[in-house]
Amino acid sequence: MKLDPFYLIVDSAAWIERLVPLGVKLVQLRIKERALPDIRTDIRRAKAVCAAHACQLIVNDYWQLAIEEGCDFIHLGQEDLATADLAAIREAGLKLGLSTHDEAELATALAARPDYIALGPIYPTILKVMPWAPQGLDRLRDWKSRIGSLPLVAIGGLTVERIAGVFENGADSAAVVTDITRNPDPEQRTLAWIGATRSFHREG
Repeated sequence: MKLDPFYLIVDSAAWIERLVPLGVKLVQLRIKERALPDIRTDIRRAKAVCAAHACQLIVNDYWQLAIEEGCDFIHLGQEDLATADLAAIREAGLKLGLSTHDEAELATALAARPDYIALGPIYPTILKVMPWAPQGLDRLRDWKSRIGSLPLVAIGGLTVERIAGVFENGADSAAVVTDITRNPDPEQRTLAWIGATRSFHREG
């Protein structure tokens, strides 16, 4: 499987409606602490926009809603992985991405046979308090040597200026949140990411 090198993560369908039409081809909808009916509505809105613009939508955490709404890709953190029904997810044909932060989590993730592995935070991040120190580029390179052809997503503290480093050390895709959503001009920053990652598209 091949992932687009630019992996946008946002917390609402409104962001997807705003940024995906600019040329984003891979986006995760990561909603926290909202009512399930609202999340379902956002999934539907996001799915419609992504379908119209040939963008791969990945739903974070809410695998039951993703199945019910006919989505085809989910992302789970380790806590969600522990309680998710992987058989139901596979039966529904959903692809699966998993977060990892240390050796034990990598082993747990690989046992679930995911479609990609994410490692983070690569750099310090302001998005949320992390119990893990920044992983750094050496850990990224080590993770890639362990997972082989499985796509590797780098996440945490990434900016346009740091893109080259993560790809040079094995990442197949670079995930971004705050460098875009907290930028004074999210549209221009999105276009900068698209332009900067274009040369890192991989064949296969």
